[in-house]
Amino acid sequence: MTKSELRKIYLEKRKNLSESEILRLSEKIFENFISKFQPTENQNVHIFLSIKKRREIHTPIFMDYFFENKIKVFVPKIVGNTLISIELTPETKFIVNSWGISEPETDEDSGVKNFDFVIAPLLYCDDFGNRIGYGKGFYDRFFAEINSNAKKIGVNFFNPSEKIDDISDFDVRLDYLVTPAETLSFTGLE
Repeated sequence: MTKSELRKIYLEKRKNLSESEILRLSEKIFENFISKFQPTENQNVHIFLSIKKRREIHTPIFMDYFFENKIKVFVPKIVGNTLISIELTPETKFIVNSWGISEPETDEDSGVKNFDFVIAPLLYCDDFGNRIGYGKGFYDRFFAEINSNAKKIGVNFFNPSEKIDDISDFDVRLDYLVTPAETLSFTGLE
């Protein structure tokens, strides 16, 4: 199936999840992530801020754990056509942008490119680690700019069921996909 077809299907599937299902499934995804990756103090984790109206994985569960365990948390912000990385601290101020999404007030990139984990949003991921996001390519460009040994991890409510037919050379594959049911590896090492 094409990215466009799969994007439509999985947007609809997410739309049909209740708030309580989203929280329950997010907790399972979080548990699977911690069980597999066991992040430790002073590691750098880049994670997206959930967009409630898009019915995304509830990432505050992850962030609370990271802060409690002294793991450095970075979040994306789109400035112009670029995804920058901002380190979150207890002093970080947030604003609501023109799309109604809460984001850090600053537009100053942290300059950090060395991440242990990058947890990426997605609508769908196939059995080969090819992801479908919202179609702007921000994460593909971001993945190309960071350290090559960062674990690129997608999180999704749904397991792969269809192959993506229209992959381009520009697309960057994930290393792992974490779902409520399991953690899939695309690295060939596990």
